[in-house]
Amino acid sequence: MPETAADFHTAREQATALVRAQLDDILRLPQGPERRLVEAMRYAALDGGKGFRPFLCLATSDLFGVAQSQAVRVAAALECVHCYSLAHDDLPAMDDDDLRRGRPSLHKAYDEATAILAGDALLTLAFEILADPATHAEAEVRLALVANLARAAGMDGMVGGQTLDILSPDLSLDVAELTRLQGLKTGALIGFSVAAGAVLGAADEPQTAALKDYAQDLGLAFQIADDVLDVTQSSATLGKTAGKDKADGKATFVSLLGLEGAQQEAEKRAAQAEAHLSPFGETADPLRQAAQFVIQRKN
Repeated sequence: MPETAADFHTAREQATALVRAQLDDILRLPQGPERRLVEAMRYAALDGGKGFRPFLCLATSDLFGVAQSQAVRVAAALECVHCYSLAHDDLPAMDDDDLRRGRPSLHKAYDEATAILAGDALLTLAFEILADPATHAEAEVRLALVANLARAAGMDGMVGGQTLDILSPDLSLDVAELTRLQGLKTGALIGFSVAAGAVLGAADEPQTAALKDYAQDLGLAFQIADDVLDVTQSSATLGKTAGKDKADGKATFVSLLGLEGAQQEAEKRAAQAEAHLSPFGETADPLRQAAQFVIQRKN
């Protein structure tokens, strides 16, 4: 159980390593021309990244004594969706970013068509992983995971939020509207990261509600902190192009609240996230550490 920032860092690295090993096993390189596709999928999914969402999935699963083998498979599916979204987000038709995780974006390392196909393949692979009986013996549980991830990733979640993000320079968003946008674009997948452990562990309604509230505040704190980092850190530190939202004319929490106001709001949301974990006692300390990580990180 992480009790310090160093312990949390170690736990997050362990979660990342477990998921990477799972995906390394699943994404075995085939022979033939399709090998290039799998190489691109591996480039997107196996290297770099903070492993934050997989950590949340594993830490929440630990609250309910879920077998690690099951939780890791769900975390791997989640990482597939996250990495697909980054690959597509960086494309010229979207955010047009050449840098991701300190390396060339997928479409720069390969080409645009391969980046699109690799993203498509990672997205569909996620549901293949969840639907496999190896993820959970009960079909009802697997179906709940599939439905929840589809909702988090689709028009009522991440993709819907990305659509609003593309339109945002022409929408003159206020704080409430920006909060809704980011709750879809960033928060929905973080929400699934937390909810998945509750589904695997057959959590009761009060436990599920508490974790939902935790994830909502955590996701918002994460995005506000991202907006702060975008104006306070360099591209080299961030591993992606700094200042891009401002250059594109998009509203951010910093542009609406000011730098100090945004920092204070992120801290408030992180504190609220921690407070929602009170029903779980000390067993939820790793998730409390995650809330502090969100507002203390440098990239």
